[in-house]
Amino acid sequence: HEFVGASDKMQKIFDLIFRLSKVQSTVLIRGENGTGKELVARAIHYNSPVKDKPFVAVNCGAIPENLVESEFFGHEKGAFTGADTRKIGKFQFAGNGTIFLDEIGETSPAMQAKLLRVLQEGEVRPVGSTRTRKINVRIISATNRNLGDAVADGRMREDLYYRLKVFPITLPPLRDRKIDIPLLVDRFLREAAERYGRQPFKVSRKAMSLLMDYRWPGNVRELDNASQRAVALAEAEVIRPAERTTDRSRAEQPRPRGPKRAMEGACGRAP
Repeated sequence: HEFVGASDKMQKIFDLIFRLSKVQSTVLIRGENGTGKELVARAIHYNSPVKDKPFVAVNCGAIPENLVESEFFGHEKGAFTGADTRKIGKFQFAGNGTIFLDEIGETSPAMQAKLLRVLQEGEVRPVGSTRTRKINVRIISATNRNLGDAVADGRMREDLYYRLKVFPITLPPLRDRKIDIPLLVDRFLREAAERYGRQPFKVSRKAMSLLMDYRWPGNVRELDNASQRAVALAEAEVIRPAERTTDRSRAEQPRPRGPKRAMEGACGRAP
């Protein structure tokens, strides 16, 4: 998705993205899950002078600890059991482009030390190699944690933290920019309708009011998922709030709340 937002907070984010895309420096993106941290990283990269170079996204929390170094820096053939061929690491694969380190707060102290060397020296050493290789890659990292607290607790190296946050960006949760919800809903419904081969959908005022009142703990991602589900199951072209049913067995069930009530009203009696 492209970024959508008319709120003052998002306009400031857009301006910052534009400015940062013109300079080659590390960026730390902070925000709750589902706020669009990778979208920001991609926007910076694809508006930069190296937009034609690779953008490599890595989820630091999804890589087993014993494979992290190999994934990041590569390895030579025979470097360890199972290393049957030489492998290029993510940093080298990114070439002269951008590497996005998502969930950077999940990295171990040992890995943090190696990342610090990459930032300081601009070089990597594949596992099993005696030679270092120079790299020219922009590092954008992201976290949903308070890394300042992680530094105080000893879970994050202070020197690495300050290397990563040369330019920090903090994304607001959706509940703090509710003015953007109608724009986002319109975008998500149109995209979902195109994806599923459906006609465009509209949202009734009452349904939109429910969407505006909901706190969206899953942020923009939750709104996107709710929109996709509504389009996939909808039986009417206008999405209305789910109403109480006169069916006694169903009337005893809890009344749906939040996006479930707002977005499933056009979905018949979908479970």
